[in-house]
Amino acid sequence: MSKTSYMRLKGSKHFRQRLLLSTLSSTPLIIEEIRPDDSWPGLRPHEVSFLRLLETVSDDCSVVINETGTKLKYKPGVVIGGKHLVHDCGLSRSISYFLEPLIVLGLFGKKPLSITLKGITNDSKDPSVDTFRTTTLHMLEHFGVPLEGLELKIKSRGCPPQGGGEVNLGVPMIHNSLSAVTWVDEGLVKSIRGVSFSTRVSPQVENRMIHSARGIFNRLLPDVHIFTDHKSGPESGRSPGYGISLVAKTTTGCLISADTAVYCARGDDKDDIEDYDNKPELVPPEELGVQVASVLLGEIDQGGVVDSSHQGLLLLLCALCPQDVSKVRVGKLTPYAIETLRHIRDFLGVKFVIKPDPSTNTVLLKCVGCGLKNLSRKIS
Repeated sequence: MSKTSYMRLKGSKHFRQRLLLSTLSSTPLIIEEIRPDDSWPGLRPHEVSFLRLLETVSDDCSVVINETGTKLKYKPGVVIGGKHLVHDCGLSRSISYFLEPLIVLGLFGKKPLSITLKGITNDSKDPSVDTFRTTTLHMLEHFGVPLEGLELKIKSRGCPPQGGGEVNLGVPMIHNSLSAVTWVDEGLVKSIRGVSFSTRVSPQVENRMIHSARGIFNRLLPDVHIFTDHKSGPESGRSPGYGISLVAKTTTGCLISADTAVYCARGDDKDDIEDYDNKPELVPPEELGVQVASVLLGEIDQGGVVDSSHQGLLLLLCALCPQDVSKVRVGKLTPYAIETLRHIRDFLGVKFVIKPDPSTNTVLLKCVGCGLKNLSRKIS
């Protein structure tokens, strides 16, 4: 019997991305020195929860954590998928932290994936579930993923610190592989769409946010519609909060997004260790609307076919394409996207040609995909 060869990495950074690529490339992994010098060393609750999620959607997956949580041994299994799965994401990171790797894994599963995730739906740290539904899912369409069966339903909202949100994610499996893309024309913005939400606060808060955001956009273009989603009762989760998610649609079908949320922590609420220690200020709704509108304009000004929060996923999808050339344009590369390029090189053996475009201050990236195929699907 041959001895298993493990890739060895150190530190806690980009934990989720490393495990995702390890699973896709079937590369066993050992991660050492996970926050060894912290006052609370080892894995955080959301990282352990992500490992449990991988066990839920995979078969024959092996996870070994040492006593202090500073060393992890992970041997990926076969992604199965399946229906009626349920996972509690906990309260230290939002549901979106788990959604991004889930959609990629679901595409290469043995069966279509249908899973219910519980936890925090909107916070100031991760993209909101609204952004995921309006922007992230539609990115997959460019890579040949059918929109039929690809959906996210928001059953209830949940803000920090107590959560209480619930969403249903459906991901169809691809029957062979993704399609290579040439996606370099971001076009011009033709409309703005958005969703504001509020839980356990006055519904008037949403109108105030929308009014201030529209005040920015209506000077620039007339087609601006921001919808309200006020939740009450069990659907409003366990903590008060409000926020807004905006999407700019361009003439070439690109979607550029920005969002944020404010939550009202009460004195008797206990936070998960450290993740919500740096609470956002309780920004007035009018100010919040202006802030998010300004962030979205900044993302548009930066150029590229996706916003900065989606760069990493875009590059990963390009690397998973068939052995054909994919070419995309993004704005200034984020630190997360740069680290993604390094991990793609290490796990998949795919290298990108990076060429800055001084005329637009954007970056053109080109690669030949690794040709990952869905070999675990049933052959009819």
